[in-house]
Amino acid sequence: MSNPINHVENKTVIITGASSGIGEATAKLLASRGANVVLGARRTERLDQLASEIEASGGKAMARAVDVTNGESVEALVYHAKNMFGRVDAIFNNAGVMPLSHMAELKTDEWDNMINVNIRGVLNGIAAVLPIFKEQGIGHVINTASIAAHVVAPSAAVYCATKYAVWAISEGLRQESENVRVTIISPGVVETELGHDITDETGKEMLKQFRQIALSPDAIARAVLYALDQPADVDVNEVIVRPTASAF
Repeated sequence: MSNPINHVENKTVIITGASSGIGEATAKLLASRGANVVLGARRTERLDQLASEIEASGGKAMARAVDVTNGESVEALVYHAKNMFGRVDAIFNNAGVMPLSHMAELKTDEWDNMINVNIRGVLNGIAAVLPIFKEQGIGHVINTASIAAHVVAPSAAVYCATKYAVWAISEGLRQESENVRVTIISPGVVETELGHDITDETGKEMLKQFRQIALSPDAIARAVLYALDQPADVDVNEVIVRPTASAF
């Protein structure tokens, strides 16, 4: 029996939020399948360490600091990826924040931060790659939404709103695009650093309860690989990955 075709090998994939959690797990998995992974996040020390680990294992990786809320910063990341590897095949807009709180707490600075990172960060990633994808005639945008794009919970109203926005933006881009594949990855609760910045005690407790049945980041990385590892004429539009025991 012949080996299945590896559609990921030699593809250049940009990953934001790559310094930990889902981004880190995805980078390692894709690199193990022969992809060129371009790692973007704010924590350069962790990015450099991850890139070194990937290269020590025989993979190809490039690390660069990026602020996804700044369009020029994201454009620079994409430019350097194209300059180093000759093309950009996919971007995984994965950076996100989740400072949960009840709306009556009026943590408006946290609301603004979620809007800037979770929504504007995705838009900046899309804007940076679309001209390249148009020139190439092909490309793949993968965005991290959440089950929060489908289910609203107390203390998560603004977070859910940002993730529904990611879902809506992704679906709109899919409908407008003839040659660009668009995938929404909607994880259930995952054991990551997401939520480390919660300042509201109710929000902290809610997340603690949810994470009693959390998935590992590797489960989401496999979903990203599945979407990427399809022929060019197959677009996996959304993958929802929940813990088996989850009711949400």
